[in-house]
Amino acid sequence: MKKLILLIIPLVVIVFLSHNLSLRKTREREIAWRELGEKIEKKLRVFGGKAGILLKDLKTRQEISFNKKDSFPAASLIKVPIMLACFYAGRERRLNLEEKIVLHSGDRVGGSGILKNLPPGRVFTVERLIELMITVSDNTATNILIEKLGFDYLNSCFKRMSLKNTHLLRKMMDFRERRAGRDNFTNAEDIAYLLEKIYLKRFLSQKISAQCLHYLLNQKYRDRIPAKLPAGIKVAHKTGLERKICHDAGLVFGPKGDFIIVVLTQGEEIRKAKRFIADISSTVYDYYSHF
Repeated sequence: MKKLILLIIPLVVIVFLSHNLSLRKTREREIAWRELGEKIEKKLRVFGGKAGILLKDLKTRQEISFNKKDSFPAASLIKVPIMLACFYAGRERRLNLEEKIVLHSGDRVGGSGILKNLPPGRVFTVERLIELMITVSDNTATNILIEKLGFDYLNSCFKRMSLKNTHLLRKMMDFRERRAGRDNFTNAEDIAYLLEKIYLKRFLSQKISAQCLHYLLNQKYRDRIPAKLPAGIKVAHKTGLERKICHDAGLVFGPKGDFIIVVLTQGEEIRKAKRFIADISSTVYDYYSHF
Protein backbone atom coordinates (compact mmCIF):
# COMPACT_ATOMS: atom_id res chain seq x y z
CA MET A 1 0.00 0.00 0.00
CA LYS A 2 2.82 2.38 0.93
CA LYS A 3 4.55 1.62 -2.38
CA LEU A 4 1.34 2.43 -4.23
CA ILE A 5 0.98 5.73 -2.36
CA LEU A 6 4.60 6.57 -3.11
CA LEU A 7 3.91 5.97 -6.80
CA ILE A 8 0.67 7.95 -6.85
CA ILE A 9 1.97 11.07 -5.07
CA PRO A 10 4.51 12.05 -7.79
CA LEU A 11 1.85 11.50 -10.46
CA VAL A 12 -0.57 13.80 -8.62
CA VAL A 13 2.14 16.43 -8.29
CA ILE A 14 2.97 16.21 -12.02
CA VAL A 15 -0.71 16.52 -12.99
CA PHE A 16 -1.14 19.49 -10.62
CA LEU A 17 1.94 21.28 -11.94
CA SER A 18 0.96 20.60 -15.55
CA HIS A 19 -2.52 21.96 -14.94
CA ASN A 20 -1.11 25.12 -13.34
CA LEU A 21 1.33 25.57 -16.20
CA SER A 22 -1.48 25.20 -18.71
CA LEU A 23 -3.61 27.77 -16.85
CA ARG A 24 -0.68 30.18 -16.72
CA LYS A 25 -0.06 29.84 -20.46
CA THR A 26 -3.76 30.39 -21.15
CA ARG A 27 -3.76 33.57 -19.05
CA GLU A 28 -0.60 34.77 -20.79
CA ARG A 29 -2.23 34.21 -24.19
CA GLU A 30 -5.35 36.09 -23.12
CA ILE A 31 -3.28 39.04 -21.92
CA ALA A 32 -1.17 39.04 -25.08
CA TRP A 33 -4.32 38.89 -27.25
CA ARG A 34 -5.76 41.94 -25.46
CA GLU A 35 -2.46 43.74 -25.88
CA LEU A 36 -2.47 42.87 -29.58
CA GLY A 37 -5.87 44.52 -29.93
CA GLU A 38 -4.56 47.60 -28.13
CA LYS A 39 -1.53 47.79 -30.45
CA ILE A 40 -3.74 47.60 -33.53
CA GLU A 41 -6.05 50.25 -32.10
CA LYS A 42 -3.09 52.60 -31.55
CA LYS A 43 -2.02 52.17 -35.17
CA LEU A 44 -5.58 52.83 -36.28
CA ARG A 45 -5.76 56.06 -34.24
CA VAL A 46 -2.73 57.56 -35.95
CA PHE A 47 -3.69 56.38 -39.45
CA GLY A 48 -4.91 59.29 -41.50
CA GLY A 49 -7.77 57.54 -43.29
CA LYS A 50 -10.71 55.31 -42.52
CA ALA A 51 -10.02 51.62 -41.89
CA GLY A 52 -12.00 48.44 -41.35
CA ILE A 53 -10.03 45.64 -39.69
CA LEU A 54 -10.83 42.06 -38.77
CA LEU A 55 -8.40 39.53 -37.32
CA LYS A 56 -9.53 35.99 -36.49
CA ASP A 57 -7.59 33.14 -34.94
CA LEU A 58 -8.56 30.04 -36.90
CA LYS A 59 -7.97 27.69 -33.98
CA THR A 60 -9.45 29.50 -30.98
CA ARG A 61 -12.04 31.50 -33.05
CA GLN A 62 -11.02 34.64 -31.13
CA GLU A 63 -11.54 37.85 -33.03
CA ILE A 64 -10.26 41.42 -32.94
CA SER A 65 -12.10 43.91 -35.10
CA PHE A 66 -12.55 47.60 -35.75
CA ASN A 67 -15.29 48.96 -38.04
CA LYS A 68 -15.81 45.46 -39.46
CA LYS A 69 -19.35 46.23 -40.63
CA ASP A 70 -18.49 49.56 -42.26
CA SER A 71 -18.93 49.66 -46.02
CA PHE A 72 -15.95 50.42 -48.29
CA PRO A 73 -15.57 50.70 -52.06
CA ALA A 74 -14.46 47.15 -52.84
CA ALA A 75 -11.92 47.83 -55.60
CA SER A 76 -10.44 44.46 -56.64
CA LEU A 77 -11.56 42.70 -53.46
CA ILE A 78 -14.90 42.26 -55.24
CA LYS A 79 -13.09 39.63 -57.33
CA VAL A 80 -13.15 37.18 -54.41
CA PRO A 81 -16.96 36.89 -54.25
CA ILE A 82 -17.08 36.95 -58.08
CA MET A 83 -14.71 33.95 -58.11
CA LEU A 84 -16.97 32.06 -55.73
CA ALA A 85 -20.08 33.02 -57.70
CA CYS A 86 -18.45 31.59 -60.84
CA PHE A 87 -18.10 28.24 -59.10
CA TYR A 88 -21.73 28.48 -57.97
CA ALA A 89 -22.68 29.04 -61.60
CA GLY A 90 -20.54 26.11 -62.67
CA ARG A 91 -22.28 23.80 -60.24
CA GLU A 92 -25.67 25.02 -61.46
CA ARG A 93 -24.59 24.49 -65.10
CA ARG A 94 -25.14 28.17 -65.77
CA LEU A 95 -21.44 28.49 -66.60
CA ASN A 96 -19.19 25.93 -68.27
CA LEU A 97 -15.74 26.30 -66.72
CA GLU A 98 -14.16 24.59 -69.74
CA GLU A 99 -15.88 26.87 -72.27
CA LYS A 100 -13.41 28.63 -74.56
CA ILE A 101 -13.65 32.41 -74.68
CA VAL A 102 -12.13 34.44 -77.53
CA LEU A 103 -10.55 37.74 -76.48
CA HIS A 104 -11.90 40.68 -78.51
CA SER A 105 -10.34 44.12 -78.72
CA GLY A 106 -13.43 45.65 -77.11
CA ASP A 107 -13.02 43.40 -74.06
CA ARG A 108 -9.71 44.91 -73.02
CA VAL A 109 -9.61 47.49 -70.22
CA GLY A 110 -6.77 49.14 -68.38
CA GLY A 111 -5.50 48.71 -64.85
CA SER A 112 -4.15 45.45 -63.52
CA GLY A 113 -3.83 42.26 -65.52
CA ILE A 114 -2.17 40.82 -68.60
CA LEU A 115 -5.05 40.42 -71.07
CA LYS A 116 -5.02 44.16 -71.87
CA ASN A 117 -1.64 43.65 -73.58
CA LEU A 118 -2.57 40.58 -75.62
CA PRO A 119 -3.77 40.69 -79.23
CA PRO A 120 -7.41 39.93 -80.06
CA GLY A 121 -8.11 36.34 -80.98
CA ARG A 122 -6.37 34.69 -78.04
CA VAL A 123 -8.49 31.94 -76.49
CA PHE A 124 -8.95 31.21 -72.77
CA THR A 125 -11.15 28.86 -70.81
CA VAL A 126 -13.53 30.35 -68.26
CA GLU A 127 -11.49 28.61 -65.55
CA ARG A 128 -8.31 30.34 -66.78
CA LEU A 129 -10.09 33.70 -66.67
CA ILE A 130 -11.07 33.05 -63.04
CA GLU A 131 -7.46 32.25 -62.23
CA LEU A 132 -6.18 35.43 -63.92
CA MET A 133 -8.83 37.48 -62.13
CA ILE A 134 -7.34 36.43 -58.79
CA THR A 135 -3.62 35.81 -59.34
CA VAL A 136 -2.89 38.97 -61.35
CA SER A 137 -6.15 40.79 -60.55
CA ASP A 138 -6.96 40.93 -64.26
CA ASN A 139 -9.67 43.54 -64.92
CA THR A 140 -10.39 42.35 -68.46
CA ALA A 141 -10.92 38.76 -67.27
CA THR A 142 -13.20 40.05 -64.51
CA ASN A 143 -15.34 42.06 -66.91
CA ILE A 144 -15.73 39.11 -69.27
CA LEU A 145 -16.96 36.98 -66.34
CA ILE A 146 -19.34 39.73 -65.19
CA GLU A 147 -20.72 39.93 -68.72
CA LYS A 148 -21.17 36.15 -68.83
CA LEU A 149 -23.12 35.96 -65.58
CA GLY A 150 -24.77 39.38 -65.27
CA PHE A 151 -25.11 41.73 -62.33
CA ASP A 152 -28.41 40.28 -61.11
CA TYR A 153 -27.09 36.72 -60.92
CA LEU A 154 -23.84 37.76 -59.23
CA ASN A 155 -25.59 39.85 -56.59
CA SER A 156 -28.09 37.06 -55.95
CA CYS A 157 -25.16 34.70 -55.43
CA PHE A 158 -23.63 37.11 -52.92
CA LYS A 159 -26.87 36.94 -50.93
CA ARG A 160 -26.89 33.14 -51.10
CA MET A 161 -23.35 33.17 -49.73
CA SER A 162 -24.82 35.08 -46.72
CA LEU A 163 -22.95 38.28 -47.56
CA LYS A 164 -24.72 41.20 -45.96
CA ASN A 165 -22.86 44.18 -47.34
CA THR A 166 -21.29 43.16 -50.66
CA HIS A 167 -22.76 44.57 -53.88
CA LEU A 168 -21.60 44.67 -57.51
CA LEU A 169 -22.91 47.71 -59.40
CA ARG A 170 -20.28 48.35 -62.09
CA LYS A 171 -17.55 46.66 -64.10
CA MET A 172 -13.86 47.16 -63.47
CA MET A 173 -12.45 50.49 -64.70
CA ASP A 174 -15.92 51.90 -65.40
CA PHE A 175 -15.25 55.32 -63.94
CA ARG A 176 -18.31 56.89 -65.57
CA GLU A 177 -20.53 54.62 -63.50
CA ARG A 178 -18.52 55.40 -60.40
CA ARG A 179 -18.85 59.15 -60.97
CA ALA A 180 -22.59 58.59 -61.28
CA GLY A 181 -22.54 57.09 -57.78
CA ARG A 182 -22.65 53.42 -58.74
CA ASP A 183 -19.78 51.48 -57.20
CA ASN A 184 -18.94 48.07 -55.79
CA PHE A 185 -18.97 47.75 -52.01
CA THR A 186 -17.99 45.28 -49.31
CA ASN A 187 -16.83 45.20 -45.70
CA ALA A 188 -14.25 43.38 -43.58
CA GLU A 189 -16.84 41.04 -42.05
CA ASP A 190 -18.09 39.72 -45.41
CA ILE A 191 -14.61 39.12 -46.83
CA ALA A 192 -13.40 37.39 -43.65
CA TYR A 193 -16.46 35.13 -43.75
CA LEU A 194 -15.61 34.00 -47.30
CA LEU A 195 -11.96 33.40 -46.45
CA GLU A 196 -12.96 31.26 -43.48
CA LYS A 197 -15.29 29.18 -45.67
CA ILE A 198 -12.42 28.54 -48.08
CA TYR A 199 -10.00 27.73 -45.25
CA LEU A 200 -12.39 25.23 -43.70
CA LYS A 201 -13.03 23.71 -47.17
CA ARG A 202 -16.73 24.39 -46.73
CA PHE A 203 -17.40 26.42 -49.85
CA LEU A 204 -19.49 24.12 -52.08
CA SER A 205 -16.97 21.25 -51.84
CA GLN A 206 -13.48 20.45 -50.61
CA LYS A 207 -12.23 20.38 -54.19
CA ILE A 208 -13.63 23.81 -55.09
CA SER A 209 -12.42 25.30 -51.81
CA ALA A 210 -8.93 23.93 -52.49
CA GLN A 211 -8.97 25.41 -55.98
CA CYS A 212 -9.95 28.85 -54.66
CA LEU A 213 -7.24 28.60 -52.03
CA HIS A 214 -4.69 27.69 -54.71
CA TYR A 215 -5.53 30.83 -56.69
CA LEU A 216 -5.28 33.04 -53.60
CA LEU A 217 -1.93 31.50 -52.65
CA ASN A 218 -0.60 32.42 -56.09
CA GLN A 219 -1.58 36.08 -55.89
CA LYS A 220 1.26 38.17 -57.32
CA TYR A 221 0.87 41.44 -55.41
CA ARG A 222 2.78 41.03 -52.16
CA ASP A 223 3.33 44.62 -50.98
CA ARG A 224 0.82 44.58 -48.12
CA ILE A 225 -0.01 41.60 -45.85
CA PRO A 226 3.08 39.54 -46.83
CA ALA A 227 5.46 42.51 -47.11
CA LYS A 228 7.04 42.30 -43.64
CA LEU A 229 6.48 38.62 -42.89
CA PRO A 230 9.37 36.13 -42.87
CA ALA A 231 10.29 34.58 -46.20
CA GLY A 232 8.47 31.33 -46.87
CA ILE A 233 5.32 32.14 -44.90
CA LYS A 234 2.31 31.14 -46.99
CA VAL A 235 -0.31 33.84 -47.51
CA ALA A 236 -3.51 33.27 -49.49
CA HIS A 237 -4.84 36.75 -50.15
CA LYS A 238 -6.40 39.29 -52.47
CA THR A 239 -5.56 42.96 -52.76
CA GLY A 240 -7.63 45.92 -53.87
CA LEU A 241 -6.36 49.27 -55.12
CA GLU A 242 -7.93 52.42 -56.51
CA ARG A 243 -7.41 56.12 -55.90
CA LYS A 244 -7.46 56.61 -52.11
CA ILE A 245 -8.59 52.97 -51.72
CA CYS A 246 -6.15 50.30 -50.55
CA HIS A 247 -7.08 46.84 -49.24
CA ASP A 248 -5.67 43.43 -48.54
CA ALA A 249 -7.41 40.39 -47.10
CA GLY A 250 -6.02 36.95 -46.57
CA LEU A 251 -5.22 33.76 -44.74
CA VAL A 252 -1.79 33.58 -43.12
CA PHE A 253 -0.39 30.10 -42.48
CA GLY A 254 2.09 30.51 -39.64
CA PRO A 255 4.24 27.86 -37.97
CA LYS A 256 2.41 28.45 -34.68
CA GLY A 257 -1.08 29.17 -35.93
CA ASP A 258 -3.19 30.26 -38.89
CA PHE A 259 -5.22 33.44 -38.94
CA ILE A 260 -7.46 35.62 -41.10
CA ILE A 261 -6.48 39.24 -41.53
CA VAL A 262 -8.59 41.78 -43.42
CA VAL A 263 -7.61 45.44 -43.65
CA LEU A 264 -9.68 47.84 -45.75
CA THR A 265 -8.61 51.48 -46.04
CA GLN A 266 -10.02 54.61 -47.60
CA GLY A 267 -8.92 58.23 -47.82
CA GLU A 268 -5.18 57.93 -47.24
CA GLU A 269 -2.23 58.19 -49.64
CA ILE A 270 -1.53 54.77 -51.16
CA ARG A 271 2.05 54.31 -49.94
CA LYS A 272 1.03 55.12 -46.39
CA ALA A 273 -1.96 52.78 -46.60
CA LYS A 274 0.24 49.93 -47.84
CA ARG A 275 2.67 50.50 -44.94
CA PHE A 276 -0.26 50.57 -42.51
CA ILE A 277 -1.53 47.19 -43.74
CA ALA A 278 1.98 45.68 -43.69
CA ASP A 279 2.60 47.01 -40.14
CA ILE A 280 -0.63 45.51 -38.81
CA SER A 281 0.15 42.18 -40.47
CA SER A 282 3.66 42.18 -38.95
CA THR A 283 2.30 43.06 -35.50
CA VAL A 284 -0.18 40.18 -35.65
CA TYR A 285 2.50 37.77 -36.82
CA ASP A 286 4.71 38.80 -33.87
CA TYR A 287 1.93 37.67 -31.51
CA TYR A 288 1.86 34.26 -33.17
CA SER A 289 5.64 33.93 -33.02
CA HIS A 290 5.34 33.84 -29.20
CA PHE A 291 2.39 31.45 -28.85
